[in-house]
Amino acid sequence: MQEKTLVAASSVLAAVGLTAMKITVGVLTGSLGILSEAAHSALDLVAAAVTLFAVRVAERPADRNHPYGHGKIESLSALIEAALLIVTCVAIINEAIQRLFFRPVEVEASAWAFAILLISIAVDFSRSRALKRAADKYHSQALEADALHFSTDIMSSAVVLAGLGLVKAGELSGTTWLVKSDAVAALGVAIISIAISLQLTRRAVDVLLDTVPTHLAGDIRTQALAVEGVIDAGQVRVRRVGPQSFVDMHIAVGRAATLEESHHIASAVEQVVKNAVPDADVMVHVDPVAPQDENLMDTLRGRAAQHELQLHSIRLQNIGGQMVIQFHVEVPDSLTLEEAHALVSHLEDESRRLIPQVAEVTSHIEPAQRHGANDAIPDAALEAARKEVERVARAVCGADGFHHVRVRSVDGELAILLHVFFDDRSPIGAAHDLSTQLETTLRRQIPNTGQVLVHAEPRSMAVSD
Repeated sequence: MQEKTLVAASSVLAAVGLTAMKITVGVLTGSLGILSEAAHSALDLVAAAVTLFAVRVAERPADRNHPYGHGKIESLSALIEAALLIVTCVAIINEAIQRLFFRPVEVEASAWAFAILLISIAVDFSRSRALKRAADKYHSQALEADALHFSTDIMSSAVVLAGLGLVKAGELSGTTWLVKSDAVAALGVAIISIAISLQLTRRAVDVLLDTVPTHLAGDIRTQALAVEGVIDAGQVRVRRVGPQSFVDMHIAVGRAATLEESHHIASAVEQVVKNAVPDADVMVHVDPVAPQDENLMDTLRGRAAQHELQLHSIRLQNIGGQMVIQFHVEVPDSLTLEEAHALVSHLEDESRRLIPQVAEVTSHIEPAQRHGANDAIPDAALEAARKEVERVARAVCGADGFHHVRVRSVDGELAILLHVFFDDRSPIGAAHDLSTQLETTLRRQIPNTGQVLVHAEPRSMAVSD
């Protein structure tokens, strides 16, 4: 950042030299064009000093009172430069009108006048290029405004140079009306300066009011939606503080996603935003929502996760045409029974509101992290349960109506799997009803039964087990 300060300081020195020379030659020759140029250069001197101050302040790091840094002082300095330029131009226009219509003034188009204008053009060209390079490199609005000032000086000096040339031609040819060319040139300088000032004013105000291109938020939202895992992209806010851009936005992800998954999605969106807005400071806020294709189990788990609870062994049953939900819910060990019951009751009430077709919600409360490998069911108990499954299956399906019986321990509960044979031409409804009857009987007859999977097969596929 030292380069920014050096470029701004050199512009101050250049403006001092040009202003002194133009004032001297303007007074000696009586040229309003050169005096207007002197005023313009004096304004450039003030602007360059303001830019130098703004650049130095903008380099300060963010603090408690300025969490976004001090970069906006560059936009403020650009606004001050534009205001000063407009005031100066109004004075020049007034004097030019007086000389054109009300007060004749003799102008001496001397060699010194032409020399100072040529020197001014050379210096302005050098400074504008140096400032523009630094402005592009550091994305500095203050340096860009200063570069615009010096480039404007080139145009205005050329206009004044042409005006003095016409004055000289009038002197040599005896054409008196050409003497007015100097005042006309001053008007040209003022008009050019006002046009540039209005551009600077608009751009500085846009930054100070956090105005951004109308399409930018839509482009960011569209690119964020292309990231896998993003369901929706909501509010997008962009602000520019000096060379730094700040973007904050909301994205919606499935509420069943884990914290780690949500973080990866947010990081991917952040990278997409940085591609659209280079060097931006990006903040992505993640909102958990229910996807349109979310099943009831994911809906219940998502609702529980919002209360920092975990569900397992969720059962959805249709009893008498009504839906019944049963689940195990883990609560922190530190809670009392009263606290745990109140929390889970609230979850049950939310589940009823969330799924209107539910007639009954029943929960089993248990301490968190109490199920798993440490609560594995002993082998002897698994064998006893397997024999009981076979007994029930024989009673319901017959001795040769089933095979492939498996009983495992999953999260401290029994997980039962068996295959049941049906005639090849049996209606699918009949096979489903028998499978449901068998599942219900197994749950009723065998305590601590969790998952039950009854697999229906055509009898033609029967093989010895």
